[in-house]
Amino acid sequence: MIVHRLVTFFFSKAVNVLDLVVKENVRHGDEYALLRLSPVKGRMPEVLPGQFVMVDVPGCRETFLRRPISINYADQRELWLLIRRAGVGTNTLCDLPQGAVISVVMPLGRGFSLDVSGNVLLVGGGVGVAPLLMLGKRFVARGVDVRFLLGARTSTEVLQLDLFRQTGETHVATDDGSLGHHGLVSTHPLLEQGAIDHIACCGPMPMMQAVAHIARQRGINCEVSLENHMACGLGACLCCVEDTVDQGNVCVCKDGPVFNINRLRWT
Repeated sequence: MIVHRLVTFFFSKAVNVLDLVVKENVRHGDEYALLRLSPVKGRMPEVLPGQFVMVDVPGCRETFLRRPISINYADQRELWLLIRRAGVGTNTLCDLPQGAVISVVMPLGRGFSLDVSGNVLLVGGGVGVAPLLMLGKRFVARGVDVRFLLGARTSTEVLQLDLFRQTGETHVATDDGSLGHHGLVSTHPLLEQGAIDHIACCGPMPMMQAVAHIARQRGINCEVSLENHMACGLGACLCCVEDTVDQGNVCVCKDGPVFNINRLRWT
């Protein structure tokens, strides 16, 4: 308990630590949940698409560290977190009832570039689609031509499809062919043949690597949002180090999570 208080104190001196109340918990099948949260007091701080939060898991003795969660959507009144069940901590978060209060450190990290133009394609796989909804809305508000390419194992796991379709032209790829293109996102014809000037991508590492490879071959500017394991979210614990071309090892939580693929050695 003493260590937990020290960690919270460290966070409070570095960034915003807010208490947020669960206004609604929207289930997406058995594996996903969308938490719609509002501040207990005041307003939400300014958030950029691609940033993330570190969430304390309330009432869970098995978890000590906060959990990093991508920001799905945010404005002055509300924050959305799209969460996939992956362990004890995320299971607890997915089951939070309306009215529950959680402690959130935010906003953290560097988000996607907004100063882009031309034909923009936002590519997401699984729960990796989460940060692309807010990013797409920001682009549309600026008059940028945006298309979405969403991937999942099956049609029932394509998340927030209606919201993406309301925002812009949306294409889908499913592993089993139950909706849209039959195959992986990286095999969708749009990536190989479509007119694209900029790609923003988030999802499983193999998917991002495949998309980055296509972008490099076609000479398309591309950014990816990495999901390295994180413990602190502030660059202190060195758990999320990534090797870059220009700076060597950097912390994804502080120098990312969004990187241009030209900076990453794995591309």
